[in-house]
Amino acid sequence: MKIGFIGLGNMARAIIGGMLEKDIVSAGDIVGSAKTRKTLEAVRTEYGIQTVDSNAAVANQAQVLILAVKPQFLEEVIAEIKDAVREDTLVISIAAGKTLSWLEQAFGKKIKLVRCMPNTPALVSEGYTGICTSETVSEEERHYSMRLMESFGKADFVEERLIDAVGAVGGSSPAYVFMFIEAMADAGVAAGMPRAKAYELAAQAVYGSAKLLLETGKHPGQLKDMVCSPAGTTIEGVRILEERGFRGTVMDALLAAVEKTRKL
Repeated sequence: MKIGFIGLGNMARAIIGGMLEKDIVSAGDIVGSAKTRKTLEAVRTEYGIQTVDSNAAVANQAQVLILAVKPQFLEEVIAEIKDAVREDTLVISIAAGKTLSWLEQAFGKKIKLVRCMPNTPALVSEGYTGICTSETVSEEERHYSMRLMESFGKADFVEERLIDAVGAVGGSSPAYVFMFIEAMADAGVAAGMPRAKAYELAAQAVYGSAKLLLETGKHPGQLKDMVCSPAGTTIEGVRILEERGFRGTVMDALLAAVEKTRKL
């Protein structure tokens, strides 16, 4: 099975790394293209895959074609490759905001389409990917798409109407989590803690809290209550966060990300 990548940025590298680590495909069966020769050489050196200068050449070789380019460049890329894509090619797009209907219209023909929304924790094999497919995709191809996405984290099939929400809650939120970690570390520094130790402590607190939620299955409110002793330090901090609209602000940020995605 020849797998082609158009675009070799961070997300493409995460997918390639996951596929190779899980032995889904060998490096010799992956071919990719990118905008710059520097990127091509870096990815070829790191993973040992074949790289070419032409997007159309990748599309012509690939049985599974992964479009890993920014949404604003996708129309231009599809115009380059649409004549090289065969009807039996499985085309996987990870571009935000571009619907299955939009993709089919851009290709100008019925093809096998998979739309995925991965996130950056895929870089450490802890990603989450939402997947939806066109009606032309077989059950076997759906299963294969899931295998690819699970090679670098968790994945699940969702209705396409929910894919933008997946992109916001799963895709945009890591940026907000990093801001939260940075803010907690800044507080630690303000209280006298060395910067490196403050980052380590804040990051571990977030990591451990997420793991506790996932492994216990407890409601986040219940876990929050476990930390908040009567008249204690934690509930005082909760009071300040609530007073300043912490949860409402987070919701507004994610909903703004959803709306932006829908306009891409």
